Amino acid sequence: MNVLVISAHPSPDSFIGTLREEVLAELSQLGHDVRHHDLYAEEFNPVFSSYERLNHVGDIHEKLRRLPDLKPHVEDIQWAQALVLVYPTWWSAQPAILKGWIDRVLMNEIAWILPEGAARIRPLLTNIKKVVVVTTHGSTKFVNALEGEAGKRTAFRSIRLMFNKRTRCHWIALYALDHASARKRGQLIIRVRRRVRRDLGSA
Repeated sequence: MNVLVISAHPSPDSFIGTLREEVLAELSQLGHDVRHHDLYAEEFNPVFSSYERLNHVGDIHEKLRRLPDLKPHVEDIQWAQALVLVYPTWWSAQPAILKGWIDRVLMNEIAWILPEGAARIRPLLTNIKKVVVVTTHGSTKFVNALEGEAGKRTAFRSIRLMFNKRTRCHWIALYALDHASARKRGQLIIRVRRRVRRDLGSA
């Protein structure tokens, strides 16, 4: 399976950084073909520019010519059969750099199209049939439930609409990390690898 991993954390020594490496290692052991973008390490620009807004439904070839930094991301999302997002949940949602990736890469004529006269978008990334989110929360699951888990809605209600209609979504969330001991974190790492193995399976 072609698996695209998008990770987002400014510190390579963070727990998210550890989880990212564990996810990549597990995917490799399972025999998947993996492409990975570490948005912070690549210094991805998350700013949705005035040009992009004014040409939101403009010619895609001209757009990619004007925005060459997006081309490898577009090629990889079109190549992928599964998308894995690894990030910390901040202020109930994705980090700004990852939200910017969503804004800029999942664009018209790449991720979706709105046919003339239609009221709904038509998904174009039907190659993607699995979405896995690995995320951490400083607070408890109860607190996040009260907040509404906006990040989960973005991933599974908004982004999901651009993929295959049979796409299966898997949420691997680690809560109350602020108070987790080293032993607890070790257990969480094992849990993540087991879930990745179960949710994505072998190639």
